[in-house]
Amino acid sequence: MSTRVFSRRAWLGVLPPLLLLASAAEAAVIDVSPGGFTVHIVSHVAAAPDKVYANLINPSRWWASDHTFSGSAANLHLDARAGGCWCESLPNGGSVQHLTVVYVDPGKALRLRGALGPFQGLGAEGAMTWSLKAAGDGTDLSVTYALGGYSKAGFEELSKAADGVLTEQVEHLRQASEKGGAAAPAHGAR
Repeated sequence: MSTRVFSRRAWLGVLPPLLLLASAAEAAVIDVSPGGFTVHIVSHVAAAPDKVYANLINPSRWWASDHTFSGSAANLHLDARAGGCWCESLPNGGSVQHLTVVYVDPGKALRLRGALGPFQGLGAEGAMTWSLKAAGDGTDLSVTYALGGYSKAGFEELSKAADGVLTEQVEHLRQASEKGGAAAPAHGAR
């Protein structure tokens, strides 16, 4: 299996199918400038915060394989402690560091820093914060990804692609948490 390289075109290509994906999440690019953007996604999950958090820190259970370098979410792992890595093993013995853990409050919050997918090849750095709060019959989940840096073409289109990809992943996390941790479907599958 060959290593996949995420390109701007690959992320932009996910927009039309993602627009058809029914989601309980509300998502928005809340700001965008030539130097970066912020995406914010909220979703209600019909599962307790501890269960949602247990799935969150096991991305191989819910992250879509189409959005990995190896082509398999089974290669993802997250060391949920400050300094820990959200990393991916590659089939040739290589590896990818997606994000670094900077804050952990089990069952309540997880904050990571880094550049996902095509942003790794740019002069960019981001902060991703996952917040969980008990609410009614489950958990109110909030995800914010703020990315800043340099992109020759700016961040307008990339912000939309990131919003779509992250909204898809939040939906997979919601489904995995509500259904007992099933693996994420392949991109576009239901």
